[in-house]
Amino acid sequence: MAKAIPRTGSRRNVRIGSRKSARRIPKGVIHVQASFNNTIVTVTDIRGRVVSWSSAGTCGFKGTTRGTIVAGEIVTANAIRTVVNQGMQRAQVMIKGPGRGRDGALQAIRKSSISLTLIRDVTPMPHNGCRPPKKRRR
Repeated sequence: MAKAIPRTGSRRNVRIGSRKSARRIPKGVIHVQASFNNTIVTVTDIRGRVVSWSSAGTCGFKGTTRGTIVAGEIVTANAIRTVVNQGMQRAQVMIKGPGRGRDGALQAIRKSSISLTLIRDVTPMPHNGCRPPKKRRR
């Protein structure tokens, strides 16, 4: 008698393995977005696919403490921890924004085992800015 072929059409029957532990990433890009109110760190591979991310809000900071140097350091260490376990050794750093968290983020990256190949400031700067509002009437 022929053996029945199991149906895998239903998603509930199939066990889906996690890909995070399977991927090996030797090189990557660390994007730090530091505003006055928050610090967001995103770690991607060379092609731009997000591997790990963290922000001051998700790390438990509330209110004005989210924009501090300490918050930036803890956020970066939290985002990098998962990527170091996946084998990342070298990284480029793209820093955007005027916030204080950018200093803490750089400190945390230097303390980690990742060697930096490039540090670039990608803060958008206006060439001429927006058109000013019309003159006020009396």
